[in-house]
This record gives sequence, structure tokens and C-alpha cells, in this order.
Amino acid sequence: MKLSGKTKITGLFGYPVEHTLSPAMHNAAFDELGIDYCYVAFPVHPDSLKDAVRSIRALNLSGVNITIPHKEKVIPFLDKVDEEASFIGAVNTIVNSQGKLVGYNTDGRGFIQSLSESGISLEGKIVLVLGAGGASRAISYYLCQKAVELIVCDIDRGKTENLIQDLKKIRDNISSVDTIVNAERYDIIINATPLGLKNEDPLPLHTSLLNPNQTVCDLIYKKTQLLQDASQKGCTTLNGLGMLLWQGAFAFELWTGKKPPVDVMRKALFSIIK
Repeated sequence: MKLSGKTKITGLFGYPVEHTLSPAMHNAAFDELGIDYCYVAFPVHPDSLKDAVRSIRALNLSGVNITIPHKEKVIPFLDKVDEEASFIGAVNTIVNSQGKLVGYNTDGRGFIQSLSESGISLEGKIVLVLGAGGASRAISYYLCQKAVELIVCDIDRGKTENLIQDLKKIRDNISSVDTIVNAERYDIIINATPLGLKNEDPLPLHTSLLNPNQTVCDLIYKKTQLLQDASQKGCTTLNGLGMLLWQGAFAFELWTGKKPPVDVMRKALFSIIK
């Protein structure tokens, strides 16, 4: 990568950000297309978020990704938030459009694209989403626009009810459960909770009743214990790496206006993971 006085800067605001895979993915894409951009990870302490957002204008950054813990809290500092991000209540991408900061959320689109790419059909399926937080809202926004029966489960009943009420503004075939009794009835199970990030985490559901006809997804990038157990049961499994890839690809297009070289981005990600 060669930097110049014309180099356009993109990046990531989060805290911490040392673990991020995004710089390798985006910088490989910029190099492949031969465009004068670069991507940098910025550790932004929560107390500095407002100033960091202001710096996008001040430094004329082309845009940034937003990650934990800023996705919800960044919204008041933006000039505009698109319909999807507004529904989700979280932003993962900011575009600097001639000094106007516009917020988007590409997570849900990224997840749906990763399903499609893996040959996993949603048509007519019963889908269980574990968790009612930001990640769940992002993917459920798109799931409820498909021909699925969607069920949400979270230990926080209030959060679940709020999500269900919002989703029913899009379609009616949405419900919730307090506990998972008949895990075998679901065609697709998606873990949208952080359980599995740590090896000592409990499983988000008991896997003893899973069967080979089911698909089990985890938004966490690695092969979690949930996915390992599901794989042993013969289930189709999918981790969150595809979602990371595609949400990044959609963000790339928002910043540059160019079609992202997805295979190059994928190769960059897998070179790190492996």
C-alpha cells in the first residue's frame, strides 16, 4: 500500500479494536482495485466518542465502521440515519457525504447474504433467533421480510417484547418463547448472543435434541462449542465470518461507490483466521 497526499481514509471506531480483522480485509480490497484509500483501526474510548465523530468531518475521513461499544450511542451525533439502521437502533457504518454524516447498518444484509452464499434457504422455514439485542435486531429486520416463521428467545423479557412489537410493524408471523423446549421443531437456529466468545461460556441452548435436518448459525466468528456440538449431530453449521465479510463488502461499496472484490476480501480474512 502506497499512501499519498490524496489518500482517502476509512477506518473503525471501537474500544477495544486490537482484535479487529477489518483492516486486512478492506486494505486488500483497496489494493486489488488500485484505489487510493486506506483503512485504520481507531481505539475510541466511550468518553471520546462525540469528539471522534466530529473528527470525521474535521479530518475529512471518507467514513468509518462502528463497533462495540458505540453502535447505539453514536446515533445522536449523526446528521442522518437510514431507515434500516433507525429500526435496528444501531449503526455500524458512517459515510461522510460532503460533510454530512449518514449512518447505516450493514450487519443484517451481511448475514442474509452469508446464508444465501452458503446455500441455506429461508423459504418456508421456522427460524429461532437466540437473543434480542442489537445483533438480533439487525438480522431479524431482514428475516421477517422473508417467508419464514420467526421466533425470538431472550432472558430479558422486556427487550424481547420490544423487538417483537417492532418486527410486527413489518409482518405478523413473529412470536417469542421464554424457554426452548422443543429445539427439534426449528429448521434454523441462530445464536445472536455473545455466549460462546469465551470457552467457559455456557451453551445458549441444550444441543441434545438437535437433529441432522437442522441448520445452526452463530454470529461469532469462530467455531463455538454450539457449532461443534451441532456439527457432531450432523447439522449444517455456519459461523459469523461470512457475515463479517459481507457487512464489510456493503460498507466498502457505500464509501467508494465501487463493487467490492469479495473474493479478495474473503482471502484476506481467512489468511488471518487460519
